[in-house]
Amino acid sequence: MLERHEIESFLTLAEELHFGRTAERLGVTTGRVSHVIRKLERRVGARLFERTSRVVRLTPVGRRLADDLRPHVAGMEEALRRAVRAGRGVTGRLRVAYVGDATSTVLMRAVSLFSERHPDCEVLVSEAHLSGTRAGLLDGSIDVLIASFPFDGMANGPALVRERRLLAVPVDHVLAGADSVSLEVLADHPVVQYPAVTSAAFKRDRTPDRTPSGRPVRRGPVGNTHSEMLSLVALGRGVLPVGELTREYSRRPDIAYVPIHDAPPIRRGPVWLEANTTARVLAFVRAAEDASPLS
Repeated sequence: MLERHEIESFLTLAEELHFGRTAERLGVTTGRVSHVIRKLERRVGARLFERTSRVVRLTPVGRRLADDLRPHVAGMEEALRRAVRAGRGVTGRLRVAYVGDATSTVLMRAVSLFSERHPDCEVLVSEAHLSGTRAGLLDGSIDVLIASFPFDGMANGPALVRERRLLAVPVDHVLAGADSVSLEVLADHPVVQYPAVTSAAFKRDRTPDRTPSGRPVRRGPVGNTHSEMLSLVALGRGVLPVGELTREYSRRPDIAYVPIHDAPPIRRGPVWLEANTTARVLAFVRAAEDASPLS
């Protein structure tokens, strides 16, 4: 498969027949253009351009390649234009997802208001697993995700929910009866970890490597789902900072939730791929903000 920059460099040089003008149009150096063309010629196994000190011209092989590529590139550009036209209208389908019951209520309020405002756009709702949220946003199977911030590498909308942080511990844990705890206690107990695919910024926020004073935090076992992580807590394998909505939606007789008095609130809201910022997505974000109890 040809890379986009190879096609762009080749077709631009085929049109300009001048390395300097090609580099200027592409915003790169002439050396970069020469490198890309030489690499492409090695892949083809033949010269694509004849070069002298005065002139650059296509070889027969190069001319044939240019003639073959142009209609395909034009077709891709037209497909993109059609997608842009579709994206500007609040019609079609919008795929939204949530992570855990704690975010489902705010999502349903947003869906209801959005559907009222834009009846010609069908909203498909699904629950996403921790391990698949980023992949779903990247492959387009999720347009908007209601999740906890931060979510690095993605556009993050306004906070729809703010909640206190609690520490989930086994019901018979030494901290279970405390009125509140400090983030410093994370250095005294292993902390259950989120799956490896989880956003790095999110993990730094929820399960940091060090306490505010710099004490190292011991890593506990990894859970693949939120329910699995809570089960690891109940089994005594570690503690886990969570939001207070977890206590409401994940009541378990084997887990106690203790307020963390010096932690900032958890913020939840819409997350989406920046390249997928369509009119549908923006309209949904506005509806979610308007439907939020924080608005």
